[in-house]
Amino acid sequence: MNKGIIEKTEKWVKAQLINEESGHDWYHILRVTRTAQQIAKEEHANDEIVTLAALVHDLADDKVAQNEKEALKKIDEWFKENGLGDEAIAQIISIITTISFKGGNGQPVSTLEGKIVQDADRLDALGAIGIARTFVYSGHKGQPMYDPELPVRNEMSIEEYRHGKSSAVHHFYEKLLKLKDQMNTTTGMKLAARRHAFMETYLEQFYQEWNGR
Repeated sequence: MNKGIIEKTEKWVKAQLINEESGHDWYHILRVTRTAQQIAKEEHANDEIVTLAALVHDLADDKVAQNEKEALKKIDEWFKENGLGDEAIAQIISIITTISFKGGNGQPVSTLEGKIVQDADRLDALGAIGIARTFVYSGHKGQPMYDPELPVRNEMSIEEYRHGKSSAVHHFYEKLLKLKDQMNTTTGMKLAARRHAFMETYLEQFYQEWNGR
């Protein structure tokens, strides 16, 4: 693994996300990268591709980037300037353009490395960290903590998923609790099961307190 390009990319990505406040900040990237590296080791994948894709996976996402095409071009140019080969760049671009949930409308991931980065990204939406990020993101979007009068949206377009009316607690049912069964790798499935169980326990406690018990 080329540690030089990885260290440079870490610094570059951190600088891009310095003002990010939606829960997709540098520390999210760092956690996803560490988890992806752990899964890659267990699943015998290309750790350099996994690491670099995990580091840049949110830079062209519409939750962070204003213009996806421009952001992808910037990523492509960054890797070329730092000596990464065309085949590796193409694989990284393919990964970061297909791993997003997008209301259940995301494209299928085709490579082992892509499946690993997707698992790692989704794992950061689960468990204690996932709960914390959900409330941060809902606050960022101006959504309430919970509104029992709102329906749970089971099927959504990407536009509805991004901009429709919802709440932090609704997000558990619209996305988070679905992720355990959408893991790609054996390692990801094991990690997801524990975090999923924690979220179910949290929701039980939440509803008890919501109802004054």
